[in-house]
Amino acid sequence: MLGMQLNDLVGGLPDGLAEALELVDGFDDALSHGFGRVGEQRAAAIAALAGAVAATPLGDRVAEAAAKVSAGSVSGEHLTALAAARSALLGAAHDALLTRLDESLGRTRSPSGPPAAGDSSVPGNLLVGCRSWLYELAITGWRGVGHDLAAAGDQAIEAVLAEPGARRLAVLLDGLAAELRDSSPVSTMERLPLRRWADLWTRATLLAEPGWPGSGEGAETVSGRLLPLGADVHEHGTAVQVQVHAVLEPAGGGTSRLVRVSVAAGKVDTITGPAVWGLFQAYPVLLATLAKHLAAEIDGMPLLPGGDLVWQEEKATAAELTDPFATARVLLAGAVAGETPPLDRHPARVAEPVLVEGYKAAKAGRGVTLTLDGATLPFATGRLPGCGPLTPELLAASTACVGLLRWDAGGWLLQPLAVQATVKKKPVAAHNGDWALSTTDPKAAKALAKTGDPVGVLRERAGRLLRK
Repeated sequence: MLGMQLNDLVGGLPDGLAEALELVDGFDDALSHGFGRVGEQRAAAIAALAGAVAATPLGDRVAEAAAKVSAGSVSGEHLTALAAARSALLGAAHDALLTRLDESLGRTRSPSGPPAAGDSSVPGNLLVGCRSWLYELAITGWRGVGHDLAAAGDQAIEAVLAEPGARRLAVLLDGLAAELRDSSPVSTMERLPLRRWADLWTRATLLAEPGWPGSGEGAETVSGRLLPLGADVHEHGTAVQVQVHAVLEPAGGGTSRLVRVSVAAGKVDTITGPAVWGLFQAYPVLLATLAKHLAAEIDGMPLLPGGDLVWQEEKATAAELTDPFATARVLLAGAVAGETPPLDRHPARVAEPVLVEGYKAAKAGRGVTLTLDGATLPFATGRLPGCGPLTPELLAASTACVGLLRWDAGGWLLQPLAVQATVKKKPVAAHNGDWALSTTDPKAAKALAKTGDPVGVLRERAGRLLRK
């Protein structure tokens, strides 16, 4: 339970965090204009980034890269070094924020083991093709991207999509290319998503280097009882991911562990709201645990070092009823979290499950805030999914919340996964996954009945086409 610790958490930012993010902003501005011709101001921003990692093992290589790029002599090796420096700086910011959060919560983390061996199954020529496109983007800069450059990586992306060992890189590149195509010509945009595109470019550039571990490297096998805390739904026009945060009680006893279960599906723009759950029919056990508030017995599932449980339906069985709020009250404080994998260390990656209760909530402008022990924390109302029952009005009436503490736009936010509230003088509990099997809201059910089931319609049409 997050009580007096909230004052410590929101009372100030870690030392050096603002300066680190300012250096990243300077680099991102230089990237937006391209490294093919760097002016004095942007050369200074690149040099400042190099100076920030001077005392690290990256120091010499990044200093050389900054000098070469500023002089107009750009190579792929130099761009990769700068990407590594940017990633390291954001990684340090992530660590500072997570340390502050862990100290406030009293949360411990399992020590990370030795790095997993690199994945050598991806043909080197495919990685070269991906890096070539990424380097061309960096040299040109976002403001110079047009339809031709946005599509220049299509052949390399198509080839790498066919390689299972390069799935993370392939999906990332495919998404970046789609955003650039939709935004082209970028020069006509009033405002560019500099941080987002620089994040995507940096991660892709590093993943395109040979030797990064595959997505399943370093996994251990675990069994036990899985107790869900709540579901975080990430929805995009062409994809949706459900990420379930849970506590794992290991079989045979031992310390409980905080884990995440993520499943994803492709979609189209017309599939929105409660209809997105229809895309996950291949995971009936997982959906039942969310909609019916059940525990799950798992047997021999892979668990990655960062705390991600690789969900396998055939190794899971729905079990007894459970209350996520009771789970949070009893087990959350003592559960051990996983260490964040090196490439995932980024302030946006901080999302820690917490229980907050006994607060007073109120609307504040377009948002909702909670006040507890004299400290105020905004709810992340922009992250409320349309496929669940949580609404800003319900948050404003709530007194208890199981949610994710996130850091965004210079401050901490609480993203609700489940709330307890009083509505019309009656206690109400609502969870993001309540509609996983079918919507329980009459208005949502009526709207869905009126429009029909878009997932079913599309499947039927696809079946007709295949039969022809």
